[in-house]
Amino acid sequence: MKTVVVTDPPRADAGDAEQLGGFGVATVHEALGRVGYLGPDFRPAWAGARIGGTAVTVLCWPGDNLMIHVAVEQCRPGDVLVVATNSPSTDGLLGELFATALAQRGVRGVVLGCGVRDVAELREMGFPAWSRAVSAQGTVKATAGAVNVPIVLGGQTIRPGDVVVADDDGVMVVPRSDVPRALTASQARIDKEAASRAAFEQGELGLDRYGLRDRLGDFGIEYVPYSTYAEEGT
Repeated sequence: MKTVVVTDPPRADAGDAEQLGGFGVATVHEALGRVGYLGPDFRPAWAGARIGGTAVTVLCWPGDNLMIHVAVEQCRPGDVLVVATNSPSTDGLLGELFATALAQRGVRGVVLGCGVRDVAELREMGFPAWSRAVSAQGTVKATAGAVNVPIVLGGQTIRPGDVVVADDDGVMVVPRSDVPRALTASQARIDKEAASRAAFEQGELGLDRYGLRDRLGDFGIEYVPYSTYAEEGT
């Protein structure tokens, strides 16, 4: 591992990141073709938060949060701190004191490939956090890592300045270069779902709205009266 702190990497536009956060993980994920999702292991420390921000990435050693201290200085308003460890760890690398420092710098939340602690305090503060674990296990500050280098979480490569979207459905990443497409595709999906919602409220069925009824035969599905089904079953 190269122990380096990369300063001032290019970032996606903070307003665009916030707009993607408003669309939500499920919408953006579907709109982009079901890519970028970190998977079901990343869960919110408390329910109800929804964010979109630009990634400041951190690579730590397991059980060691030295590089998070280093990374705080690199954070700007609108950022999301994203932490990976170079081997699996569930230790609580971040808690209320870190959240206080990050909130003061305008950070929108954190995503941790390790553990989080002080959940009650984070909830009371309203500071969003997603992690692979909740753990009171403490840490040391003894080994150098890296800040603002590409990291991998949930099989997804996250580069500094990419957009991170997180809510109750989990976490996803949108590469910085893909943000314009994500905005356009997500708005189109929102508009399409609004029309479908209105149709469902009027009683229309998905079978008809999505043209599925005429395709049921292709799947080998047939409608059988109960009396026939019961007779054939005997």
